[in-house]
Amino acid sequence: MILSLNNIQKSFGADVILENVSLTAEANDKIGIVGVNGAGKSTLFKIITGELSSDGGSINIPSEATLGYFSQELDIDSSKTIYEELLTVFEPIMEIEENMRIAEREMASSSGEELERLMSRYTSLSHELEAKNGYEYMSRLRGVIKGLGFSSAESEQHICELSGGQKTRVALGRLLLTSPDILLLDEPTNHLDIASLMWLEDFIRTYKGCVIIISHDRYFLDKTVNKILEIENRKSKLYSGSYSFYAERKRLDRDIELKHYINSRREIKRQEEIIQRLKSYNREKSVKRAESREKALEKAEKPDKPENLPENMRLEITPRRESGNDVLHIENISKSFDGKKLFSNISFDITRGEKVALIGPNGIGKTTLFRIILGALDADSGTHRLGTGVIVGYYDQEHATLNTEKTIFDEISDAYPDLKNTEIRNVLAAFVFTGDDVFKTVSELSGGEKGRVSLAKIMLSNANFLILDEPTNHLDLNSKEILEGALRSYKGTVLYISHDRYFINATAERVIELTPDKAENYLGNYDFYLEKKSANRAEREENTPAAQTDTAVKHDWQRQKEEQAAKRKLENTVKKLEEKIAELEERISVLDAELEKSEVFTDAGKAAEVFNEKQSIEEKLSELYEEWEEESSKL
Repeated sequence: MILSLNNIQKSFGADVILENVSLTAEANDKIGIVGVNGAGKSTLFKIITGELSSDGGSINIPSEATLGYFSQELDIDSSKTIYEELLTVFEPIMEIEENMRIAEREMASSSGEELERLMSRYTSLSHELEAKNGYEYMSRLRGVIKGLGFSSAESEQHICELSGGQKTRVALGRLLLTSPDILLLDEPTNHLDIASLMWLEDFIRTYKGCVIIISHDRYFLDKTVNKILEIENRKSKLYSGSYSFYAERKRLDRDIELKHYINSRREIKRQEEIIQRLKSYNREKSVKRAESREKALEKAEKPDKPENLPENMRLEITPRRESGNDVLHIENISKSFDGKKLFSNISFDITRGEKVALIGPNGIGKTTLFRIILGALDADSGTHRLGTGVIVGYYDQEHATLNTEKTIFDEISDAYPDLKNTEIRNVLAAFVFTGDDVFKTVSELSGGEKGRVSLAKIMLSNANFLILDEPTNHLDLNSKEILEGALRSYKGTVLYISHDRYFINATAERVIELTPDKAENYLGNYDFYLEKKSANRAEREENTPAAQTDTAVKHDWQRQKEEQAAKRKLENTVKKLEEKIAELEERISVLDAELEKSEVFTDAGKAAEVFNEKQSIEEKLSELYEEWEEESSKL
């Protein structure tokens, strides 16, 4: 055990944020923390680090364990270059190296006892350097710089000249290089492109320490964690497995909780009716029996009604005017700034009804291409045109179209005066603004809430071609699912930029990868893009002269293919086990409901039959869980 949280409590004034949060983490655990915005996830991290004190509960961390914390609010301002700033992590190692060089110079001019003393000191320094992995720190440094998306030239930039996102990446890199025993990462995927995300996933998977991650990136969580700690309604619940397993188990748990609540309420009502009936007899024995039942009812557990899982967007929004079949044509577009080429020879077409994701590394020019399409920026060369009847709705990350002084309700009603109040409320409810929430001013809203208002406005407009720039930024998990549902049901055409691979998988029918020299098309979602790109790379490697003559490379490629096939087989096995587990758990909940029926528990034969079936399934479920854990660990 490297970290233990026991019944952590925290309030700010009258607002209770955390009420009963517990977690035990082992040395190599990779744990994701999920919950809606405002659930208290970042507050919990600050309590662990000591930045905030808890109101109750305890935290246990071994005295020798080191702790590293990456915060969303973390920023660095330094006159050093990126390279110099990250190199400061290794100052103790560099000091050992410098002392070794001094000892080497002194040994060259020494003899006798002095030489022996210097040689002993040099050996001791060498062992210390080896113990601290000092012989590989430069390769680690270069790996982190490259992994976080900085080129060799960029690593010489001064930090004070960087953007906020770049500074955040430097801060993350510095923390990763310190290699603490416990890594606390609060939204580490912000400002990372897909290549950097993949690098960070590999880094975390192989990290020799405990990593606890707050993230809304579901794909990232699926690739990195083996446990999910959910914070909901001020309490915590731990799930073993990936995010996808947690999401499915969560839905099943919610169904079981709801059935338990309904059965409990039904039983309470039945008992209350019996009590009233006994009292109505107005006989001493009946009154005593009624009082006895009342006391038992008061002591009985009364489960709270579980909150409904947030509903996905149920509205099917159809543009008022349909565009022609050809929505967008781009041909040989090129763009440079200050003589530096962003991209050239970019060509692609989009047709009516397509949902297309535009991906590429940070700085490649994705937003610039959007601005060219929108007419806000001129291309250096090439042509582009919108098709007949195309009306564009543009979503930008800054939500510049929102009036911060208006309420959410007025923002929609003023934009669409023909909509009735009930229609406006229905639309806002689909984007999870209900009750008095609709009367909040825009200035009060979080980034994610502003995003939902902007999306509601765009999808209610006359637009039949949505152009969305990073629409999932700052959205919590529930809001992302709402947006996914909205886009899937949308009858128009969508082109969007996103680094959210889970979101791309859920919504994209085509992926366009922007490179410096072309736009490459992949007719599928993100996983298809990865598979196709890997196959294309393998084919290119096989066709090179070196590959054709180097049998070792062929053997290695064959081994990789076999490993990939074995991995796919394992993934399929795990998926089938999860489906079977879910099926059995659902059956158990059905049998539990049967056992609570009066016609069953009053019939010994029927009750035994149901109970025996339940016991048999529970035994099978236990075996399946063991098998699932074994196969998951292999995976």
